[in-house]
Amino acid sequence: MRMTSRAAALALVCTTVWAMSAAAQDYPTRQINMVIPFPPGGNTDLMARALQPELAKALGQSVVAINKGGAGGTIGNIEVATSRADGYTIGLTPNNPLTAQPHVQKLPYGMDSFKYVCLTYYVPYVVMASPKAPFKTFQEFVAYTKAKSDNLIYASPGPGTQPHLGILSALGAIKGEGVHVPFTGAGPMSQAMLAGTVMAMSESTAVAKASNLIVLAAQTKDRIPTLPDVPTMRELGFPSEAFSAGGLVVPAATPDAIVARLQKACAEAVATEGYKNATEKLNAEARFMPGPEFKSMFVEDSVRNADAVKAAGLAPK
Repeated sequence: MRMTSRAAALALVCTTVWAMSAAAQDYPTRQINMVIPFPPGGNTDLMARALQPELAKALGQSVVAINKGGAGGTIGNIEVATSRADGYTIGLTPNNPLTAQPHVQKLPYGMDSFKYVCLTYYVPYVVMASPKAPFKTFQEFVAYTKAKSDNLIYASPGPGTQPHLGILSALGAIKGEGVHVPFTGAGPMSQAMLAGTVMAMSESTAVAKASNLIVLAAQTKDRIPTLPDVPTMRELGFPSEAFSAGGLVVPAATPDAIVARLQKACAEAVATEGYKNATEKLNAEARFMPGPEFKSMFVEDSVRNADAVKAAGLAPK
Protein backbone atom coordinates (compact mmCIF):
# COMPACT_ATOMS: atom_id res chain seq x y z
CA MET A 1 0.00 0.00 0.00
CA ARG A 2 1.37 3.42 -0.99
CA MET A 3 1.85 5.88 1.85
CA THR A 4 0.06 9.22 1.38
CA SER A 5 2.17 12.38 1.29
CA ARG A 6 0.67 13.46 4.61
CA ALA A 7 1.48 10.13 6.23
CA ALA A 8 4.97 10.23 4.78
CA ALA A 9 5.56 13.71 6.15
CA LEU A 10 4.31 12.62 9.57
CA ALA A 11 6.59 9.59 9.50
CA LEU A 12 9.55 11.82 8.61
CA VAL A 13 8.78 14.18 11.48
CA CYS A 14 8.50 11.27 13.93
CA THR A 15 11.78 9.82 12.69
CA THR A 16 13.52 13.20 13.01
CA VAL A 17 12.18 13.74 16.53
CA TRP A 18 13.27 10.24 17.56
CA ALA A 19 16.75 10.81 16.09
CA MET A 20 17.09 14.15 17.89
CA SER A 21 15.95 12.61 21.18
CA ALA A 22 18.44 9.77 20.83
CA ALA A 23 21.23 12.23 20.01
CA ALA A 24 20.33 14.35 23.03
CA GLN A 25 20.48 11.34 25.35
CA ASP A 26 23.95 10.39 24.10
CA TYR A 27 25.26 13.98 24.06
CA PRO A 28 28.11 14.77 23.82
CA THR A 29 29.86 12.24 21.60
CA ARG A 30 32.41 14.52 19.93
CA GLN A 31 34.26 17.83 20.12
CA ILE A 32 32.31 20.95 21.12
CA ASN A 33 33.17 24.34 19.64
CA MET A 34 32.86 27.29 22.02
CA VAL A 35 32.54 30.59 20.14
CA ILE A 36 34.06 33.63 21.86
CA PRO A 37 32.69 36.83 20.26
CA PHE A 38 35.84 38.88 20.91
CA PRO A 39 39.49 38.66 19.80
CA PRO A 40 42.15 36.74 21.79
CA GLY A 41 43.59 38.37 24.89
CA GLY A 42 40.58 40.41 26.00
CA ASN A 43 38.57 39.87 29.17
CA THR A 44 35.88 37.72 27.53
CA ASP A 45 38.51 35.54 25.87
CA LEU A 46 40.39 35.05 29.14
CA MET A 47 37.19 34.20 31.03
CA ALA A 48 36.21 31.68 28.35
CA ARG A 49 39.63 30.03 28.34
CA ALA A 50 39.53 29.76 32.13
CA LEU A 51 36.25 27.84 31.83
CA GLN A 52 37.29 25.76 28.81
CA PRO A 53 39.35 22.99 30.49
CA GLU A 54 36.95 22.60 33.42
CA LEU A 55 33.95 22.37 31.10
CA ALA A 56 35.74 19.77 28.97
CA LYS A 57 36.39 17.62 32.07
CA ALA A 58 32.75 17.88 33.16
CA LEU A 59 31.45 16.93 29.69
CA GLY A 60 34.01 14.23 28.98
CA GLN A 61 34.75 15.72 25.56
CA SER A 62 37.18 18.30 24.23
CA VAL A 63 35.97 21.90 24.11
CA VAL A 64 37.72 24.06 21.51
CA ALA A 65 37.71 27.86 21.88
CA ILE A 66 37.09 29.73 18.62
CA ASN A 67 37.44 33.52 18.53
CA LYS A 68 34.99 35.32 16.25
CA GLY A 69 35.49 38.98 17.10
CA GLY A 70 34.06 42.08 15.50
CA ALA A 71 31.18 44.57 15.63
CA GLY A 72 31.00 44.79 19.40
CA GLY A 73 30.73 41.04 19.88
CA THR A 74 27.80 40.62 17.50
CA ILE A 75 29.52 38.63 14.74
CA GLY A 76 30.32 35.71 17.03
CA ASN A 77 26.82 35.74 18.48
CA ILE A 78 25.28 35.73 14.99
CA GLU A 79 27.28 32.56 14.30
CA VAL A 80 25.99 30.90 17.47
CA ALA A 81 22.37 31.95 16.88
CA THR A 82 22.38 30.57 13.32
CA SER A 83 24.40 27.40 13.95
CA ARG A 84 22.95 23.90 14.04
CA ALA A 85 21.02 23.43 17.28
CA ASP A 86 22.74 20.20 18.32
CA GLY A 87 24.88 21.39 21.25
CA TYR A 88 28.15 21.18 19.37
CA THR A 89 28.37 24.94 18.84
CA ILE A 90 27.98 26.95 22.03
CA GLY A 91 28.83 30.55 22.88
CA LEU A 92 30.47 32.21 25.86
CA THR A 93 29.21 35.77 25.70
CA PRO A 94 29.13 38.80 27.99
CA ASN A 95 25.91 40.74 28.40
CA ASN A 96 26.60 43.73 26.14
CA PRO A 97 26.29 41.98 22.73
CA LEU A 98 22.91 40.57 23.78
CA THR A 99 21.47 43.21 26.07
CA ALA A 100 22.79 46.43 24.52
CA GLN A 101 23.91 46.01 20.91
CA PRO A 102 20.45 45.00 19.60
CA HIS A 103 19.26 48.43 20.80
CA VAL A 104 22.23 50.23 19.21
CA GLN A 105 22.29 48.52 15.80
CA LYS A 106 19.95 46.44 13.68
CA LEU A 107 20.91 42.78 14.12
CA PRO A 108 19.61 39.41 12.87
CA TYR A 109 19.30 38.18 16.45
CA GLY A 110 17.61 39.18 19.68
CA MET A 111 17.26 37.88 23.22
CA ASP A 112 14.93 35.10 22.04
CA SER A 113 17.43 33.79 19.48
CA PHE A 114 19.18 31.84 22.24
CA LYS A 115 18.61 29.42 25.07
CA TYR A 116 20.45 30.49 28.20
CA VAL A 117 22.49 27.66 29.71
CA CYS A 118 24.23 29.25 32.69
CA LEU A 119 25.93 32.36 34.00
CA THR A 120 29.63 31.76 34.70
CA TYR A 121 31.06 35.08 35.92
CA TYR A 122 30.06 38.50 37.22
CA VAL A 123 31.95 41.81 37.39
CA PRO A 124 30.26 44.67 39.30
CA TYR A 125 30.72 48.29 38.22
CA VAL A 126 31.37 51.36 40.34
CA VAL A 127 31.21 55.08 39.69
CA MET A 128 34.69 56.53 40.12
CA ALA A 129 36.27 59.96 40.07
CA SER A 130 39.55 61.47 38.98
CA PRO A 131 41.83 62.52 41.86
CA LYS A 132 41.77 65.97 40.23
CA ALA A 133 37.96 66.15 39.95
CA PRO A 134 36.15 68.94 41.86
CA PHE A 135 34.27 66.32 43.89
CA LYS A 136 35.47 63.63 46.31
CA THR A 137 32.18 62.07 47.44
CA PHE A 138 29.07 60.87 45.65
CA GLN A 139 27.02 63.69 47.16
CA GLU A 140 29.50 66.23 45.77
CA PHE A 141 29.39 64.44 42.41
CA VAL A 142 25.59 64.80 42.32
CA ALA A 143 25.68 68.49 43.26
CA TYR A 144 28.41 69.31 40.74
CA THR A 145 26.74 67.41 37.91
CA LYS A 146 23.30 68.89 38.48
CA ALA A 147 24.59 72.47 38.82
CA LYS A 148 25.13 72.76 35.05
CA SER A 149 24.52 70.24 32.26
CA ASP A 150 28.03 70.54 30.76
CA ASN A 151 29.96 70.66 34.05
CA LEU A 152 30.79 66.96 34.09
CA ILE A 153 33.22 65.46 31.60
CA TYR A 154 33.02 61.66 31.63
CA ALA A 155 34.80 58.85 29.83
CA SER A 156 33.87 55.53 28.20
CA PRO A 157 35.32 53.13 25.61
CA GLY A 158 32.68 54.33 23.13
CA PRO A 159 28.92 54.72 22.63
CA GLY A 160 26.86 51.70 23.64
CA THR A 161 29.68 49.92 25.47
CA GLN A 162 29.00 48.57 28.95
CA PRO A 163 31.00 51.33 30.74
CA HIS A 164 29.14 53.94 28.68
CA LEU A 165 25.77 52.46 29.63
CA GLY A 166 27.00 52.26 33.23
CA ILE A 167 27.71 55.98 33.51
CA LEU A 168 24.48 56.78 31.64
CA SER A 169 22.63 54.70 34.22
CA ALA A 170 24.26 56.67 37.03
CA LEU A 171 23.49 60.01 35.39
CA GLY A 172 19.93 58.94 34.68
CA ALA A 173 19.45 58.00 38.33
CA ILE A 174 20.59 61.41 39.58
CA LYS A 175 18.86 63.19 36.67
CA GLY A 176 22.13 64.74 35.60
CA GLU A 177 23.99 65.23 32.31
CA GLY A 178 27.52 65.66 31.11
CA VAL A 179 29.94 65.73 28.18
CA HIS A 180 30.97 62.31 26.85
CA VAL A 181 34.58 61.73 25.78
CA PRO A 182 35.14 58.28 24.15
CA PHE A 183 38.45 56.40 24.39
CA THR A 184 39.74 53.13 22.97
CA GLY A 185 39.69 51.21 26.26
CA ALA A 186 40.11 51.19 30.03
CA GLY A 187 43.84 51.97 29.90
CA PRO A 188 43.56 55.29 28.04
CA MET A 189 40.47 56.16 30.10
CA SER A 190 42.37 55.66 33.35
CA GLN A 191 45.32 57.74 32.11
CA ALA A 192 42.94 60.57 31.21
CA MET A 193 41.30 60.30 34.64
CA LEU A 194 44.67 60.54 36.42
CA ALA A 195 45.63 63.52 34.27
CA GLY A 196 42.34 65.23 35.05
CA THR A 197 41.29 65.40 31.40
CA VAL A 198 38.04 63.66 32.36
CA MET A 199 36.36 63.61 35.77
CA ALA A 200 34.36 60.41 36.09
CA MET A 201 33.55 57.03 34.61
CA SER A 202 31.84 53.74 35.38
CA GLU A 203 34.01 50.62 35.28
CA SER A 204 35.03 47.54 37.22
CA THR A 205 36.63 47.66 40.65
CA ALA A 206 39.81 46.24 39.09
CA VAL A 207 40.23 49.38 36.97
CA ALA A 208 39.75 51.62 40.01
CA LYS A 209 42.24 49.61 42.05
CA ALA A 210 44.88 49.45 39.33
CA SER A 211 44.78 53.20 38.77
CA ASN A 212 44.16 54.43 42.33
CA LEU A 213 40.98 56.23 41.30
CA ILE A 214 38.40 57.44 43.81
CA VAL A 215 35.42 55.07 44.11
CA LEU A 216 32.27 57.10 44.77
CA ALA A 217 29.54 54.44 44.80
CA ALA A 218 28.77 50.88 43.77
CA GLN A 219 26.23 50.20 41.03
CA THR A 220 25.07 47.00 42.67
CA LYS A 221 22.08 45.81 44.70
CA ASP A 222 24.32 45.02 47.68
CA ARG A 223 27.72 46.31 48.79
CA ILE A 224 30.72 44.76 47.07
CA PRO A 225 32.53 42.44 49.52
CA THR A 226 35.96 43.76 48.52
CA LEU A 227 34.75 47.35 49.02
CA PRO A 228 32.67 47.09 52.22
CA ASP A 229 32.94 50.82 53.01
CA VAL A 230 31.66 51.95 49.61
CA PRO A 231 27.87 52.57 49.63
CA THR A 232 25.66 51.49 46.77
CA MET A 233 23.81 54.09 44.73
CA ARG A 234 20.62 52.42 45.93
CA GLU A 235 21.60 53.13 49.55
CA LEU A 236 22.23 56.74 48.63
CA GLY A 237 18.76 57.08 47.15
CA PHE A 238 19.67 56.78 43.46
CA PRO A 239 19.13 53.15 42.33
CA SER A 240 21.49 52.25 39.48
CA GLU A 241 22.80 48.86 38.38
CA ALA A 242 25.68 48.24 35.99
CA PHE A 243 27.90 45.23 35.47
CA SER A 244 29.65 42.97 33.03
CA ALA A 245 28.67 39.31 33.22
CA GLY A 246 28.89 36.36 30.91
CA GLY A 247 27.76 32.82 30.38
CA LEU A 248 26.96 30.02 27.99
CA VAL A 249 24.26 30.31 25.32
CA VAL A 250 23.10 28.01 22.53
CA PRO A 251 20.71 28.38 19.56
CA ALA A 252 17.06 28.70 20.60
CA ALA A 253 16.05 25.39 18.99
CA THR A 254 18.57 23.32 21.01
CA PRO A 255 16.79 20.35 22.70
CA ASP A 256 16.13 20.80 26.41
CA ALA A 257 17.98 17.57 27.23
CA ILE A 258 21.18 18.97 25.71
CA VAL A 259 20.74 22.29 27.52
CA ALA A 260 20.25 20.40 30.80
CA ARG A 261 23.44 18.39 30.21
CA LEU A 262 25.40 21.56 29.45
CA GLN A 263 23.97 23.30 32.51
CA LYS A 264 24.99 20.42 34.79
CA ALA A 265 28.52 20.47 33.37
CA CYS A 266 28.64 24.26 33.68
CA ALA A 267 27.72 24.10 37.39
CA GLU A 268 30.51 21.58 37.97
CA ALA A 269 33.05 23.68 36.02
CA VAL A 270 32.25 26.96 37.79
CA ALA A 271 32.52 25.26 41.19
CA THR A 272 36.09 24.01 40.60
CA GLU A 273 39.01 25.61 42.39
CA GLY A 274 40.79 25.95 39.06
CA TYR A 275 38.07 28.17 37.62
CA LYS A 276 37.58 30.15 40.83
CA ASN A 277 41.31 30.87 41.06
CA ALA A 278 41.47 31.90 37.40
CA THR A 279 38.52 34.30 37.67
CA GLU A 280 39.92 35.81 40.87
CA LYS A 281 43.17 36.60 39.06
CA LEU A 282 41.06 38.28 36.37
CA ASN A 283 39.31 40.39 39.06
CA ALA A 284 35.98 38.68 38.41
CA GLU A 285 33.62 36.61 40.52
CA ALA A 286 32.95 33.00 39.56
CA ARG A 287 29.18 32.86 39.76
CA PHE A 288 26.92 30.05 38.57
CA MET A 289 23.33 30.85 37.73
CA PRO A 290 21.01 28.31 36.02
CA GLY A 291 19.29 29.04 32.73
CA PRO A 292 16.00 30.69 33.83
CA GLU A 293 17.67 33.03 36.35
CA PHE A 294 20.49 33.75 33.89
CA LYS A 295 17.97 34.75 31.21
CA SER A 296 15.99 36.91 33.66
CA MET A 297 19.17 38.75 34.61
CA PHE A 298 19.95 39.52 30.96
CA VAL A 299 16.34 40.48 30.16
CA GLU A 300 16.34 43.01 33.01
CA ASP A 301 19.66 44.39 31.75
CA SER A 302 18.22 44.63 28.23
CA VAL A 303 15.25 46.68 29.46
CA ARG A 304 17.56 49.07 31.32
CA ASN A 305 19.86 49.39 28.31
CA ALA A 306 16.97 50.02 25.92
CA ASP A 307 15.91 53.01 28.02
CA ALA A 308 19.48 54.31 28.31
CA VAL A 309 20.19 53.94 24.58
CA LYS A 310 16.96 55.72 23.67
CA ALA A 311 17.61 58.56 26.12
CA ALA A 312 21.13 59.01 24.74
CA GLY A 313 19.92 59.09 21.13
CA LEU A 314 21.91 56.00 20.20
CA ALA A 315 19.01 53.91 18.86
CA PRO A 316 19.15 53.12 15.11
CA LYS A 317 16.96 55.31 12.93
